[in-house]
Amino acid sequence: MAQRPILCPRCRQLIGSSETVCSWCGTSRSAPWWRIITWSRGTMDSDWLVSSLITANIIYFALSLLVGGGFSGLLSPHQAGLMLLGATGTYPIDYFGRYWTVISASYLHGGILHLVFNLMALKQIAPWVSNEYGPGRTFTIYTLGGVFGYVVSYLAGVPFTIGASASVCSLIGALFFYGKSRGGSYGSSVNREVSGWLISLFVFGLIFPGINNWGHGGGIVGGIIFGALLGYNERRRENNLDLALAVVCGVATVAVMGWAVMRAVF
Repeated sequence: MAQRPILCPRCRQLIGSSETVCSWCGTSRSAPWWRIITWSRGTMDSDWLVSSLITANIIYFALSLLVGGGFSGLLSPHQAGLMLLGATGTYPIDYFGRYWTVISASYLHGGILHLVFNLMALKQIAPWVSNEYGPGRTFTIYTLGGVFGYVVSYLAGVPFTIGASASVCSLIGALFFYGKSRGGSYGSSVNREVSGWLISLFVFGLIFPGINNWGHGGGIVGGIIFGALLGYNERRRENNLDLALAVVCGVATVAVMGWAVMRAVF
């Protein structure tokens, strides 16, 4: 009986009826279950990643409204609540030694509009990055790029800052590197799209007060660095080391946020 075309259990590309292995990643169409599970964890659907990040940001925002005396106008958490849950900057780090806030600050927002705009950008950019780098490397870039952005912000002397924008900017930086590195017509189209985001960030940073341009710029640079170090799918597929690094970032994020909540509540 003739074989029918199927989706590769590892990378989800189409395996033709005449092929015995995936032409994209080399996985056999009859690969044993343990190999499929091992690799598929490293290539998890990007929808799961984006949904998880959005959910984490919303939950942490809700907690910030409850901690520190409630909220003010336009569902804006009080600064005390933001401080307790992990806002970063020279004030929390230099005066209280809260170095871990370079992770937690990416999940805090100053108001409902701040949250919505950042999550809209995340929902638009993260699937694109995940398609080129894979979900595991995307989460690592999101986490470490955000940390890099907030370290730059701290070194620049920003006293108090929050928001997912540093991490989102790191995804933009990773896409910028990808477009330049890949080249060709598709790479050029990626760069044109990313350039639009970069110009918009620059303009908004000039027009609107209170925007942490150092965090944005640092996030972009961090995304370029980690995008180059980790590589993208056309250079190599995600492997177990990429997955392990993403798991370390996830555990560190959950531990930091859990620690902040426990300290704030108790």
